[in-house]
Amino acid sequence: MVTLKLDGLGAKYGSALTVADVTTPELKGGEMTAVIGPNAAGKSTLFKRIAELMKGPGTIHLDGARAEQKEAIRYMPQDTSANAVLTVYESVLLAAKQGQGWRVQDHELTYIDHLLASLQISDLAFRNLGELSGGQRQLVSIAQALVRNPEVLMMDEPTSALDLYRQVEVLGYMHALARQKNMIVLIALHDLNHALRYCANTLVIADGRLVAAGPSAEVITPELLRTVYKVDARIEACSRGEKHIIIDRSAA
Repeated sequence: MVTLKLDGLGAKYGSALTVADVTTPELKGGEMTAVIGPNAAGKSTLFKRIAELMKGPGTIHLDGARAEQKEAIRYMPQDTSANAVLTVYESVLLAAKQGQGWRVQDHELTYIDHLLASLQISDLAFRNLGELSGGQRQLVSIAQALVRNPEVLMMDEPTSALDLYRQVEVLGYMHALARQKNMIVLIALHDLNHALRYCANTLVIADGRLVAAGPSAEVITPELLRTVYKVDARIEACSRGEKHIIIDRSAA
């Protein structure tokens, strides 16, 4: 089973550390982990550091992966900008062949067909990226990230442009896919109810540091919401046993 652990990880912009001393519990394949925190807390920077797009101190321990670290870890940024002249199918195929030869195998085309169908965007296959809405481009970006079969996938706000129905569909799909492929999924989320519902674990980033980590139901508490998000709320269990957050609107 693939595992990931960060030990004293930091990220630098120039000579300044913007993320510092992030040490996590061991994250295991088959699980989704939410990465939460206020705006500009350092979530995207942490992802870029793990993807080795930024330099900094600390160690990334990746064990049990089939491929080398550079190939095993994939990062899906929040910015879904892409070459507008490509079709959806071409962009996913290009992502599949990145860094490889250009000879296309039948099984690769079959897998792309499967991904587009799973994300319910088969009807967009031959439309140019420039014609798509922000939500549609996000779904294409997910296909581009998945087409290389990563063992660790980092997704930065992948549902921010989707309506609620599609958010639930995509997160449910990713939850099932993580278990099916024994993949570690790190997903930055603003909706903490989604973190409680879909993510086994949660990492909380504030001011560039890890302030809490562990099972989501234990990490996301009224105390954390008050301390990190400056809101008063309670957490209740619904009929299916899932927990959800209720904000106290009367609090001053």
